Amino acid sequence: MKKEYEVTPYEVKGEVDYEKLIKEFGVERINDKLIERIEKHTGDLNILLKRRVFFAHRDLNWLLDEYEKGNKFFIYTGRASSKGSKVHIGHLMPWIMCKWLQDKFDAEMWFQFPDEEKFLYKPELTLKDTEEATYEDMLDVIALGFNTKKTFFIIDTQHANLLYREACRVAKKITFSTVKSSFGFTESNNIGSIFYTSMQAVLAFLPSVLKGKNIPCVIPLGIDQDPHFRISRDVMPKIGHYKPAIMHNVFLPPLTGMGGKMAASSNKDAAIFTTDSPSEVKRKINKYAFSGGRDTLEEHRKLGGNPDIDISFQYLKMMFEPDDKKLARIETDYRSGKLLSGELKAILIEKINTFLKEHQEKREKAKLIIDKFIFKG
Repeated sequence: MKKEYEVTPYEVKGEVDYEKLIKEFGVERINDKLIERIEKHTGDLNILLKRRVFFAHRDLNWLLDEYEKGNKFFIYTGRASSKGSKVHIGHLMPWIMCKWLQDKFDAEMWFQFPDEEKFLYKPELTLKDTEEATYEDMLDVIALGFNTKKTFFIIDTQHANLLYREACRVAKKITFSTVKSSFGFTESNNIGSIFYTSMQAVLAFLPSVLKGKNIPCVIPLGIDQDPHFRISRDVMPKIGHYKPAIMHNVFLPPLTGMGGKMAASSNKDAAIFTTDSPSEVKRKINKYAFSGGRDTLEEHRKLGGNPDIDISFQYLKMMFEPDDKKLARIETDYRSGKLLSGELKAILIEKINTFLKEHQEKREKAKLIIDKFIFKG
């Protein structure tokens, strides 16, 4: 029987059933008890946790056990850059979570830019392409406000002296059959792509190597990237390191509907990019954002809209309206028919453009401080 959806590190298709995905991937749901435990340390909750955008995990309870013993953790995530594949607002979700964790737990942030990944997987790309894309992506990360003294950028081709030795230790423990079954590789895959997971694994224990002691790690990421780290988690105890804890976020859907995830490389009008102008944001949302409203004004006033399928409401709920009371009022008004689809879109347009105005200003300033973030050790 064919699955209604597909989730791999390279593609997300269909309307994802997250309950099934939890069982399929063997992860645990982030439940109320775990949320309460996190909140005891943080004092409040980021919207991404409160609204369960981060919905599943591996070993978060263990991570908090270690933290409560005084063994502070570090944070790791990354971005594989590609020519023409700009950062969109969906990419920001795990990075915003990383920033919040850094602030609340005073943690180091290690951000990997595997500039060789897309080069290895896409025949048309050159290393110059991915180098230029990496620079642009670094600006978006910096714009979120990470601590310059506690944030370290690792660029695979620039930091190979740090990564390769440890990647070899990882690679020795991974068989080709494991890689084939995990990623669907065939004999036509180049050998660089086969080795890549070994490079990606290193950041989950590199600070432990540099400091000569085992340090816990947490990796916020989209659940489509979990297969890379299932392999890594199997290997790390074999080479003397902790398994990293992982926090998984759901996908921000494309503007055009709930299936799949917002993507940078397919329909450009289905994504909101961090460099979009206010007029571009307005045009995309007004024209393409899937509506839960009725076909006519009369029907909408009488029967109300459906926020559960309305993309504008989903974006507000997931990222752009942190005030629970305001969100509840918007939902009530929309369900009752008091609030029209066009009015709901206008609320989202204002929220996103306000966010992007500040982000773009910080992104421009980031050009002056980018060198402060690149690891020098």
